Amino acid sequence: MDDEARAQVPRREFQGARFTDAVDEVAREEPLEIRIAGVPIAVTMRTPGHDEELVRGFLVTERVVDGPAQIASVRPCSDAAEGNVVQVVLHVPVDLARLRRNFYASSSCGVCGKATLAGAMACAAPLSDGVSVSAEMLYALPARLRAAQEVFAATGGLHAAGLFSASGEAMVVREDVGRHNAVDKVVGSGARGVVLMVSGRISFEIAQKALAARVPAVAGVSAPSSLAIGLAERAGIALIGFLRGSSFNLYADASRIAGNP
Repeated sequence: MDDEARAQVPRREFQGARFTDAVDEVAREEPLEIRIAGVPIAVTMRTPGHDEELVRGFLVTERVVDGPAQIASVRPCSDAAEGNVVQVVLHVPVDLARLRRNFYASSSCGVCGKATLAGAMACAAPLSDGVSVSAEMLYALPARLRAAQEVFAATGGLHAAGLFSASGEAMVVREDVGRHNAVDKVVGSGARGVVLMVSGRISFEIAQKALAARVPAVAGVSAPSSLAIGLAERAGIALIGFLRGSSFNLYADASRIAGNP
């Protein structure tokens, strides 16, 4: 599980006005396609490992089956790309057409990280705007995001996303129980900015949303996933993780950090 779940990536660490190159370990993120009787019914993003348990839990919690006893077997497909497809056999009949309507989202050919990245890039071209931001401006963003989290301050139970200008001004900040929903609210506001800041980790879907919205930098107070880094590298998006105090880790597109050689 440990080897499957982790990936090593290069990063550039910024502390104050100093920066050093290093290697970091990040959580691996890959799509998993679930098939029943050979029919794809769902694709979910996950950290590889314990896939059988994941699929069995998914089938139960999404009410595809009434309980674990209705699942005959869950096995990897031998012809699947990078082991990212599983075949399910059930003891009971299900409406496969209904399941596809409810769950399935196209995952590109092969259902692997490379295919997922290619699919994202096919939907939106890389950014080539030449925008850069300063490290000093980035250091201020976590506090500015937190200051705008009124519901979080009262409840402690919401994620936040904010869009900031090149000078660090908050264009819009939105809160939601779902991190991805908060990002969608920011994008849907119509505001324009250069840094998308989120209150937690940075997944592939958040990087994908930034690409679709044409935002050249994504920052978070926690870690990015391997697939988010891969997309940012291809898309020309600066990906900034562990943005805390006067330090952060840069995982993609160093050219967007002003003064970075």
